[in-house]
Amino acid sequence: MSGKFLYFAYGSNLLQKRIHLDNPSATRSGIGKLKNYRLDFNRFSKRWGGASATIVKKEGAHVWGALWTLDNKHMETLDNQEGVPQNIYKALTIEVECPNGEKKTCRVYEQTNIPEVLENITDIPQERKPSYIYLKIIQEGAKESGLPDDYQQFLQKIPHNGFKGHTDLGLKLDIV
Repeated sequence: MSGKFLYFAYGSNLLQKRIHLDNPSATRSGIGKLKNYRLDFNRFSKRWGGASATIVKKEGAHVWGALWTLDNKHMETLDNQEGVPQNIYKALTIEVECPNGEKKTCRVYEQTNIPEVLENITDIPQERKPSYIYLKIIQEGAKESGLPDDYQQFLQKIPHNGFKGHTDLGLKLDIV
């Protein structure tokens, strides 16, 4: 994989249309499970009209995501998209497990402001809820990526903040 890197996407970049906005070299390389982390939402995003996704360490939990192979030249565009220069997210190198048991080393992004871990994602406070459109993009991306059915059902239970207004993404989405 010389000249390329593997990226684990668990949020809006599950959706191919979304990741290809700034990273046209991204090719789907399967799915994986990040163990001992859970999906959470924190930090209001003006772009999305609600809180954006992050991963939070939690023993025994897991997050499913899409694996994307990207050209090294797109590492900077991916960092910029995730707000690394603004200290919104930081890049980590993690190991994910594929459905066949194979382990792969991937780049992933975690918010720099770690939220308090909740017992249940359905109990998320209003200020940490994602917008309707952002959550729909994650749910559609999970379906498109072929994430396990039980994880897709988990994503369906996450409450949104009620915001269904315009988001300036630069792409047309037929999921509203």
